[in-house]
Amino acid sequence: MSKLPLVAIVDDDESVRATTDSLVRSLGYIVHTFASAEEFLQSSHLDDFLCVMADVQMPGMSGVQLQDHLRAQGYGVPFIFFTAFPDQKVRARALAAGAICYLTKPFDGNTLIECLNAVPMSRDGGAGD
Repeated sequence: MSKLPLVAIVDDDESVRATTDSLVRSLGYIVHTFASAEEFLQSSHLDDFLCVMADVQMPGMSGVQLQDHLRAQGYGVPFIFFTAFPDQKVRARALAAGAICYLTKPFDGNTLIECLNAVPMSRDGGAGD
């Protein structure tokens, strides 16, 4: 199933959301931003996202917990993580669960573009697969 070029950015830091949103939109993607994992889970577009870009550490549900939750619900959407507090155990857990990238803030825009280029443009990642 072909997905729209719809990307979710989930980060509690408004400046990171805005900067990342601007970069990703400039590449031709449609972007929806969310201030928390819980807000993301309320989206009516969960089946439509090509990729989720999420901060690892957020109040409430972390980015990795969001990935785990979606995997448990049958969603195979690729994740790109970013964090200001790198932790090798968390990195290993995220990558083992299928994350495409695990970036340390501040990250270079070109590195983020490389991660997005690694996202499959066509996939069967919806719930129930």
